[in-house]
Amino acid sequence: MTGEKKKASLIYLHCLKYNMSGPGEGKIKLGKADVYIHVKGKSNARITHVDIELDALNKIIKNKESTYVAGKHGGVFIGLRGEMIKRAEEIAKKK
Repeated sequence: MTGEKKKASLIYLHCLKYNMSGPGEGKIKLGKADVYIHVKGKSNARITHVDIELDALNKIIKNKESTYVAGKHGGVFIGLRGEMIKRAEEIAKKK
């Protein structure tokens, strides 16, 4: 397992222990997202998936970048990698 994958796995396991906790220290609200179940065969979907539509996310996760998602009680955890982390931290500094 590579260093980045090992680190991501440890963060994932750590985050699964906790429920979504709402606002708190170190949390920067990005906005309200529109979330849809996009059904296969409708509106050009090749597979059924969940769309999260929020412009602020595209400032962190650029088009064609991949990440990972884990379910948590009360929501989901979106893991960030390398450059995504840097962009997220820059946004957080400005808020």
